[in-house]
Amino acid sequence: MDNTKLIDASKDLLTRVLAFFPRVDNVSSVLLGVNLGMLALLANKTLPFKLYDWQIYLAVVPALLIGGSLYHLFRGYFPRLEGGPLSLIYFREIAQRKETEFIEGFRAQTEEAYVNDLLNQAWRNSQILTQKFNHLSKAFVFLAWAIIPWLIALAILTARSAETTTQSALH
Repeated sequence: MDNTKLIDASKDLLTRVLAFFPRVDNVSSVLLGVNLGMLALLANKTLPFKLYDWQIYLAVVPALLIGGSLYHLFRGYFPRLEGGPLSLIYFREIAQRKETEFIEGFRAQTEEAYVNDLLNQAWRNSQILTQKFNHLSKAFVFLAWAIIPWLIALAILTARSAETTTQSALH
């Protein structure tokens, strides 16, 4: 493969890898909204109870599972970004240089060095994307495990809340 084709292929590969980041982040944002909505509804149903009512403990299991989901979402939003030392493409390495240093270094690099940097960035971004996807998958699993206990807790807490409201109205 000649240098022009190799540069184009390397750019295309990096572009394809980078195109997956918004997809993972969009799904993570939706999952974050679902997690927070479930927690808010659960909290809303537990608020009228005294601390020592046994029904309050029904919320613990789904809250912990949703907490696990939120933990993995957080880890996916903030993956480990180190890497790419001396890169003229990686944003963190570029930011560490002075402007003139970066411009001179970028202009002075060989085609081979440029291709290697592109391929290194495709490889490193694939690692970061894998971290993000793995954490998103784990967040889904925690949320899936939370659904049944969450529904049970909501049903019991809602019934208890209705019972308490009825008793209050009668007195």
